[in-house]
Amino acid sequence: MAATTTNGLPPIPLSAPRILVIGAGSRGHAYAKPISIFRTAHIVGICEPDPFKRTVFGEQYIWGPEERSAREWEAFDSWSDWMEYEEVRRARVEAGEVRKGHPEFGGVDAVIVSVLDELHVHICKALAPLNLHVLCEKPLATSLVDVVGIYDATTTAWEKNGGKKTIFGICHVLRYSPHNMMLRKLVREEGVIGDVLSVEHTEPVGWWHFSHSYVRGNWRRKDTSAPSLLTKSCHDIDFLLWLLCSPASPTSTEKPHLPSTIASSGTLNLFRKARKPKAAGSTTNCLSCPVEKDCIYSAKRIYVDLHFDQGDMEWPVKIVVPDIGMRQGTASVRRKLRNLVPDIEDISAKEGNASARQKLLDVLAKDYPAGTPDADIKSRNWYGRCVWECDNDVFDDQHVAITWDDDPLPTSAESTHEAFAPAHRNPIDNSSLNHRAAKTAYFHMIANTQVICERRGRIHGTRGEIAYDSTTITVHDFATGLTATHRPRREVGGHGGGDSGLASNFVSAVQAVKNGEMEAEGAQKIFLGCSFEEVVRSHVAVFAAEEAVEKDGGAVVWSEYWKDKVEGKLNKVVIL
Repeated sequence: MAATTTNGLPPIPLSAPRILVIGAGSRGHAYAKPISIFRTAHIVGICEPDPFKRTVFGEQYIWGPEERSAREWEAFDSWSDWMEYEEVRRARVEAGEVRKGHPEFGGVDAVIVSVLDELHVHICKALAPLNLHVLCEKPLATSLVDVVGIYDATTTAWEKNGGKKTIFGICHVLRYSPHNMMLRKLVREEGVIGDVLSVEHTEPVGWWHFSHSYVRGNWRRKDTSAPSLLTKSCHDIDFLLWLLCSPASPTSTEKPHLPSTIASSGTLNLFRKARKPKAAGSTTNCLSCPVEKDCIYSAKRIYVDLHFDQGDMEWPVKIVVPDIGMRQGTASVRRKLRNLVPDIEDISAKEGNASARQKLLDVLAKDYPAGTPDADIKSRNWYGRCVWECDNDVFDDQHVAITWDDDPLPTSAESTHEAFAPAHRNPIDNSSLNHRAAKTAYFHMIANTQVICERRGRIHGTRGEIAYDSTTITVHDFATGLTATHRPRREVGGHGGGDSGLASNFVSAVQAVKNGEMEAEGAQKIFLGCSFEEVVRSHVAVFAAEEAVEKDGGAVVWSEYWKDKVEGKLNKVVIL
């Protein structure tokens, strides 16, 4: 059994869910940390190939900072190693070799998948037959074929398990921030601006954030990752469908108001060689560039001046040189890993920040000469590379337009539908369309912005208008002329509290199923607020937008796309 007390925190109930985390990077910590703080579940295992990350994660959430090694069932080099262990463990339990009360008897109830995007499909398909609850980092997969494949493998496993479903959540964390929950409540449950006519939503990625992740980093190429609309903004497409497509209440049996068309256009406008300053000449690395001191995208300026020299060695610095983060580990971690990692930890411990700073500069100075095989270039990240000379090909500016047609519900459903509170009813909203009238959503993803991922937008309705950013929601009522300003509580943690909100809700859903309080399908809708089908739908919308780009702006018809790309690929046709 995992430790029930850590650093003076209260004990975790023995009956709480047992969770395995696959991937000890920043996203693994983002979900493990609130679970640990709120004491709602036992994190009992970690799968991570990097020994430093694996040990730091284990000491923080599993076996504690005491001087001992991880037990057999607590730490694995890879998810496949855990799969082999789990197969043997289950056989031993079945044979009576492992009895109730032994730490291995209970296994795990749920798995959090927080590894590189391209690995999701392999892990999720492998997990499907085990009938465990799963929370997967977004995106679900990097291709439409793989998204549908995961859905098919999971639903097939449910059928083989006698129709008994499990929870399958996706980390579309925008749904779980207090800000966005209030925004949706105002729009869909209270109907403060009447029926929605149009939405304009923007994701400002951030000027240096985009250059770090999508020009120099992991998500810069479609052939090694996926389009930036999927890797960065599938959150936002999901947000729009949650706001406009899904029923007002997650427990409603009302069918979703599905889109009619999806169109998109995108460009790689900024980060390309044509925009390289002439004074930079043929230089391809920032540290040897004659205009480095004047370039806002200087790797030295971003990673050293703006972060390291300010005492900040977290993201993005720890992504460039992961070993620098060892300075922040416990003494026992450092002692255990002294011979397992490069010498940055020893240099930092013995010589201080100056040596660590030089190590960072050394990493940034690395470059590839002309003629380097493409396979070698794309096999790693080049954080000191000139942003005008990188091998990036994902869009840095993209627009998506989603339209809906009138789709009224049958009269019997209209008579019982209560999407809006009576206090906000208005004759203009009481048409036979029942709040399922034609509407449009416009999304804009743009790289070069001052703020980083601080979404903003406007929602235009039949009786009012809403303007929002990441801190404030302003509602104007046309009838009264009054404007009300809402400031939802600002939670700590990533995505405005969305990370911790999702982690807590996922654990609550698993706990409800484990206790026998409800079936998985109901728990998923109550606590996660969406079905597995909605998870798939929002991903399909992203791929439809990408296909629209290939049509030179021509719109994709949703019903046809869904029938061809999803229904036609499933072993069992499921209408979502």
